[in-house]
Amino acid sequence: MELDNTHTVALWGFLVAVVFGAIAKKTNFCAMGAVSDWVIMGDKNRLRAWFLAIGVSVIGTQTLHLLGYINLGLSIYLTTSFGWLGHLLGGLLFGIGMTLASGCGQRSLVRIGGGNLKSLVVMLVMGVTAYMTLRGLFAPVRINAIEVTNLDLAAKNMPDQSLVSLFHIALGSGDLKAIRLSVTGIIGFGLILFAFLNTEFRKSHDNILSGISVGLIITAGWFITGKIGFDEFEPVRLESYTFVAPVGENVNYLMTFTGSTINFGVAAVFGVVTGSFLYAVLAGKFAIETFASRTDMMAHLLGGVLMGFGGVLALGCTIGQGVSGMSTLALGAVMTLVAIIFGAALTMKVQGHLLDEQPFLRAVQRSLTDMKLLPSGSRNK
Repeated sequence: MELDNTHTVALWGFLVAVVFGAIAKKTNFCAMGAVSDWVIMGDKNRLRAWFLAIGVSVIGTQTLHLLGYINLGLSIYLTTSFGWLGHLLGGLLFGIGMTLASGCGQRSLVRIGGGNLKSLVVMLVMGVTAYMTLRGLFAPVRINAIEVTNLDLAAKNMPDQSLVSLFHIALGSGDLKAIRLSVTGIIGFGLILFAFLNTEFRKSHDNILSGISVGLIITAGWFITGKIGFDEFEPVRLESYTFVAPVGENVNYLMTFTGSTINFGVAAVFGVVTGSFLYAVLAGKFAIETFASRTDMMAHLLGGVLMGFGGVLALGCTIGQGVSGMSTLALGAVMTLVAIIFGAALTMKVQGHLLDEQPFLRAVQRSLTDMKLLPSGSRNK
């Protein structure tokens, strides 16, 4: 039976996501864990793996664009409607949420495949909240309180919100292709060098594998939807891997199967869980894990809500904006990435001070002081 364009794209998206899930499970690739290692232990290896993934995806994705295989101008990350508030607030909320939930959307899907029932609950809550923010009860808040602040870049004669366009306008002139090559080289190879210049990282085979693989997988996602899926009569949305809105679409798809059509994002969610499950079973690492306490459950539920709401506001997660968005060289992706890392780091600091039985506001104050955002003298006030 010959597949139509939509199902062909979904099938390829699923197969690549299976690889994604298996590799993420094997290597313990986790953005929240990367920030945790850095903030708590001073270990930047997993952070370097994440940045390596960004660097590889930038080079791969921009190469596809320059060769004419895809048109990144069609992606949601490069629209002329610049949602600066959504990127900052959504990224911050997502960073807080993924810390409370012990992992971002991608990591939670991987943990589900390994038998973690806590992550299953988080994904259901995140998916429902994301869908509510897209089309349900929370949508008016998103539209009337957040998106109303969006900047119309077209009115400022900007074709999109990419760093390439920003530099082109800042320089006043210049070859756009040359600027793209320069920005791609500086950011892409700069992040790769950041990773490999560290001696300890070069000995960390799992981190190298995860960084390179995730970067190539994101590039593959763009190729699947932009090249394999190109069809003037049956078009599919240009996108790569992201795990917030697609989880919401996945919940809707499961509930309305007979009236729904599978797409790249829905198939990707299934693929990551499947890949993680297969690796966990074959490696003897499949194990059922449940909530340790009522407090543990409450934290995970709140984390799911914050990730679902924040991820939609920010147009993505640690993978969706943190790698896929970054690969397009979008300014919004940079802002979201910084906000996610800040939100996660601040939450981890606050959690540490709360363990010392500090009042919440004092814990926040001390955490901001630890992060050099308040003067040191305010620590003891």
